[in-house]
Amino acid sequence: MASNVDVDFIPNLPSGPLDEYRKKASYDWKKLKLVFEDPEMLKLKMKVWDMLQTDVLFHHLPTTLSVEQQKRRAALQLAKYHQFRFYTDEILKNNYKKKTRSMMTINEATAAVHMDLSVKFAVGVGLCTNTVLTLGTERHLPFYKAAWTGEILSCLALTEVSHGSNTKKMRTTATYDPKTREFVIHTPDFLAAKCWVGNLGKTCTHAILFAQLITADGTCHGLHVFIVPIRDPKTLLPYSGIIVGDMGEKTGLNGIDNGFILFQNYRIPRENLLNRISNVTPEGEYETFFTNPQQLLGAALENLSTGRVGIMQESANTLSNALCIAIRYSAVRRQFGPSDKDCELPIIEYQLQQWRLFPYLAAACALKVFISTFTDQYLDCVEESNSGGKLNKLSVMVAEIHAIVTSCKPLMTWTCNDAIQECREACGGNGYLRAAGLGELRNNHDAKVTYEGDNNVLVQQASNWLLRQWRLATENGTCEVASPLNSVQFLSNAESILKKKFTGTKLEDVLSHSFVSEAFQWLLCWLLKTTEEKFRRYLDQNEDRFTARNNVQVYQAKTMSLVYAENIALVYFWDKCCDPSLDPNLRPVLEHLYLLYGLWCLDKNLTILYQGSYASGPNLADLVKGGILHLCSLLKNEAVGIVDALAPPDYILNSILGTADGKVYENLQAAFFHNPGAMERPSWWSEIIPRPSCKL
Repeated sequence: MASNVDVDFIPNLPSGPLDEYRKKASYDWKKLKLVFEDPEMLKLKMKVWDMLQTDVLFHHLPTTLSVEQQKRRAALQLAKYHQFRFYTDEILKNNYKKKTRSMMTINEATAAVHMDLSVKFAVGVGLCTNTVLTLGTERHLPFYKAAWTGEILSCLALTEVSHGSNTKKMRTTATYDPKTREFVIHTPDFLAAKCWVGNLGKTCTHAILFAQLITADGTCHGLHVFIVPIRDPKTLLPYSGIIVGDMGEKTGLNGIDNGFILFQNYRIPRENLLNRISNVTPEGEYETFFTNPQQLLGAALENLSTGRVGIMQESANTLSNALCIAIRYSAVRRQFGPSDKDCELPIIEYQLQQWRLFPYLAAACALKVFISTFTDQYLDCVEESNSGGKLNKLSVMVAEIHAIVTSCKPLMTWTCNDAIQECREACGGNGYLRAAGLGELRNNHDAKVTYEGDNNVLVQQASNWLLRQWRLATENGTCEVASPLNSVQFLSNAESILKKKFTGTKLEDVLSHSFVSEAFQWLLCWLLKTTEEKFRRYLDQNEDRFTARNNVQVYQAKTMSLVYAENIALVYFWDKCCDPSLDPNLRPVLEHLYLLYGLWCLDKNLTILYQGSYASGPNLADLVKGGILHLCSLLKNEAVGIVDALAPPDYILNSILGTADGKVYENLQAAFFHNPGAMERPSWWSEIIPRPSCKL
């Protein structure tokens, strides 16, 4: 980012107790903000936030509503949300990439204010209309338009009670009846009931349903996608032949009415099959572009990648928000101090507090830069696919993108989960207050580790692709990999990489990009080599491939996928550090963040680095740990400015501990005094006062 970039549209921050640390920062926080945010997309976010703040329906409430009232409020918010028309005709008519990026940004901004509303819209409008556009044809456009205008509300019905990740084994059926030219949707038993379907419990009118397509001759052609009417849009009463209901209270996100549904020989028109890649003729003949049902299933499920990318964006923001609250609080909260001085120190001055928070701060910066750049690459690929790009080239790129998504979504959601908890504890008892905002962040984020793909299943998909690349690079002497995005291009040098050893003796030996890069490449090569060797040993012992794959997950394949994801984030972040247009004043702090995230990730994998003899003796462990503490000390005076660059406005952050003015104690007093009923006698007082004892 050039030094003369316009930052005037970013509002100034209020003066207050945080000024002490803001003055110590070595850079302009507004310019740093534009390293993490595209200026045009940031302006779009600010527009969304300004509009939502003007309407009382979107204001934050001081207490928690009942579950039913949370559902009602989210539904009312969705109706009003359509009226704001964030998704204008101008946005919808733009080129695919700009249109989709704008839509994702608007939803990202909405999620920061009300996650329930964001999910309700993303599932009911965004994801469903995207599925219709990519898998449907001209005949489905009326449904697409009705969903965008709010005339109907949809849901995505994939998961069943007994099957979630194993989509091939789902048992809801859609059998074609050529006599009536209808599909008969049927649920054989409760285990095949669709469940965990957002919007289905109370409010949706239509479902995008995944079901096994069966033709009249009894042939099952695999999972296909159908538009299925669920409720009358005028009354919200379900149609005959459907059993549908709400699943009940959840740990968080109770504004979303997750539902279950069973179909009892329920009929829909033939035209309700999304038929871009396969079709059934009126006479009942099955037609498809694919020879393998698994290829068709893959094409249908690839739509979920957009949802996963959205989850990664939201996780990066949630991670940033949690760190903003904890670090601003740490810069104001004072406890203890040297005995010879009559003063207390801000807790950010303590090494332990820095060690708890700053590596997560570095992770937030690295992951935010990564997901912003990767989203553009992902949308470029989708756009090329939609415009009829070369199939072979696209299939290779899609496979790599899938590996990146299925490794980075777990990395980002797990990192965010852990960070929120650490931030909550780092704020002490005050962090446990609802008004601190950390509890709501935790509850609303928690679902992301399992929806749109359970993390432990996704990393297995990534590991399968990685092992294929290892075989390409090491077998038959080809030294080639199918990595157009260069995420594992270095595997072509695997033999020389694995010969490297750590010989460093001083701190400077680990405080460099070359060390971080070399260590990660060695780590991934060693994990690939040992995972493949273990896999082959099981095969040699006559184990089937399924069992062999299952037996290499713990300690090998799962770790390998996460190391791959960490390395990707570091590569993207380093590219940003080296951007020639970057303001020179920003580079030092970004490099320190890069090194801290890199050493922190390596610290978690020290056992493997020693196990594989990359290092011996105490030097590597001592220097990595020493480097982490050294970098934490360097970032102490920069941290408040960094979170200023990451933070949304106070209205969005919604935390009495993390306001931009730093007035923690004034905010706490207001929260205590204005808490509804705080100084009132309880309505049940008469039930607890002691009764006078009876005298004989």
